[in-house]
Amino acid sequence: MQHLFGGIYKNKTVLVTGHTGFKGSWLVYWLQKMGANVVGYSLEAPTQPNHFELLGLEMVSVIGDIRDFEKLDETFARYKPEIVFHLAAQALVRYSYENPIETYETNVIGTLKVFEACRKHQVKAIVNITSDKAYENKEWVWGYRENDPMGGYDPYSSSKGCADLLVTSYRNSYFNLHEYQKTHHTLVATCRAGNVIGGGDWAQDRLMTDIMVSVSQNKKVSIRNPKATRPWQHVLEPLSGYLHVGQKLLEEKVEFAEAWNFGPSDEGSICVEEVVLHVKKHWDKIDYEISQMPNQLHEANLLKLDCSKAHIKLHWKDVWESEQTFEKTVLWYKAFYENGVLWTQHDLEAYIANAKIKKIEWAK
Repeated sequence: MQHLFGGIYKNKTVLVTGHTGFKGSWLVYWLQKMGANVVGYSLEAPTQPNHFELLGLEMVSVIGDIRDFEKLDETFARYKPEIVFHLAAQALVRYSYENPIETYETNVIGTLKVFEACRKHQVKAIVNITSDKAYENKEWVWGYRENDPMGGYDPYSSSKGCADLLVTSYRNSYFNLHEYQKTHHTLVATCRAGNVIGGGDWAQDRLMTDIMVSVSQNKKVSIRNPKATRPWQHVLEPLSGYLHVGQKLLEEKVEFAEAWNFGPSDEGSICVEEVVLHVKKHWDKIDYEISQMPNQLHEANLLKLDCSKAHIKLHWKDVWESEQTFEKTVLWYKAFYENGVLWTQHDLEAYIANAKIKKIEWAK
């Protein structure tokens, strides 16, 4: 795998915040396979079981809070990362209603402190991960573009919009593109992705996780917001986008130091109840009921991204259609719960092989 993304990650020191989380664990696994020297900085793994611990990776894993600047500073000084992927966040909408202070402190002030550490230690490239929920959602039927305004109804979405604006300010103030290689040597990009699924996610209030845990316990899963439509994609899809953007920044290509959307094609936008019917095809034990709970907290009903910019400028596109995405996700959990095995390597190899068949640029 070391030739992927132009071989740029081999022997690079890469720091990933949030490496013990779902997306972070898949990212550090892939980076290691490409020969990177990976350093993780995160809180303890948030769930039991959790994907990161199950992988058993031999890597530098610093347990720390991104709000702790002293520890961040110490970590950056010791390992001297060349590129940082900032994924650490409080990422749950419903949790943010109950814990707004923690959500804003982590997602905004935590991001601020990560960027200050990057600035102090002159990191070459920063890929900041926010969310599709950072956009001001008007329930449009078309996707949001990178230049649409930030917003956010709930505390989580708002905090990600704030973080996005913060990063734009840093790009303008400290990492100005016109001053690159004159007063600084850092390129910054922001990536926004839609709903991500795949094996190894045990976070609360996630549809796929709720389904898989319920079937493992021979219980019906209770589905809220059955008509809510989301752009479902496998975790490897946005990660390939993040890594591709990171490649361009490490290659000192200034034109890629901006915001990017990564999401599935329109056929990947499917309502919640249809998702359940799709996954039932691959594990017939799955059963569900529609939640009748009144006074549910506000969650967006329709939200999708316009990824034309990534398609045209990065030559990035999704590898798996929705049916493959659901199948890969269900079979990962089925293998874990029924046979105690991880299909992470299997899925990564299959994804790369399919990307090669489609002749996607990063896989050449």
